[in-house]
Amino acid sequence: MSFYTSLSGLKAAQTDLATISNNVANVGSAGFKKSRAIFGDLFASAPTQTTKMIAGQGTRLNGITQQFTQGTLEATDKTLDLAIAGEGMFVVRGDPPRSEISYTRNGAFQVDVNRRVVDTIGATLQLLPVDAAGTVTSTALADMTDLVLPSTKPGDPSVSLANISIGSDGLVTATYGDGSNQLLGKVAMASFTAQEGLRPIGDAHWQSTGDSGPPAINAASNGPLGTIRSGAIERANVDITEELVALIGAQRNFQANAKAIETASAMTQTIINLRT
Repeated sequence: MSFYTSLSGLKAAQTDLATISNNVANVGSAGFKKSRAIFGDLFASAPTQTTKMIAGQGTRLNGITQQFTQGTLEATDKTLDLAIAGEGMFVVRGDPPRSEISYTRNGAFQVDVNRRVVDTIGATLQLLPVDAAGTVTSTALADMTDLVLPSTKPGDPSVSLANISIGSDGLVTATYGDGSNQLLGKVAMASFTAQEGLRPIGDAHWQSTGDSGPPAINAASNGPLGTIRSGAIERANVDITEELVALIGAQRNFQANAKAIETASAMTQTIINLRT
């Protein structure tokens, strides 16, 4: 039994090492959220047995949970680089025909050949519709639109786009060469009751699940969504010193369990050799 108990410890330590290694590997990934492996003990006994005479049977992985704590904001001075100071997430939509909705903290947006504002995987940033005063008129997923930068003023192709600005509340404003402004909408943001239940799909993107609950869509500066910082990027929330200390601990756990297997093997060999 000690073989299997220590084997479960080896597997747990290996999973812990893999989780920590993934954190360290992504220390430079924008919007990355570190993970932590959660373990629980294995214990079994019959109803008529006293538990004072029974040892545990090892450990098992309860799950790998992501830690959605705030990362450091790094200034880039690029208007379309967006960072969130709060718990919200950007809403982005993939290309047709699937047009999947996903959520991200990686605000490194850029303009593609079709003048859409896209992220690192080519998904388009979504906007909520606003009225002339900049007030959001709908927060439904079906009413969101792609953020597409105009090249000229609507109704007057001779006037070119001069500037794009994004406020802390996510309001996107286009300024034209004649000094006029146009409100394009507000950056759509989402929050979840249980962020740990989100399904990671890579590149600092997540999808909602039954465990996370449905997204609460709104603009920045509402509730826990936080505010948007234009000209900044959120770095990974990985503390490299903390991870290296955890790495040493996981290595020690692995060595200890390997030593326990070695000791059990030596004891078994001694018993086998008693008759010789």
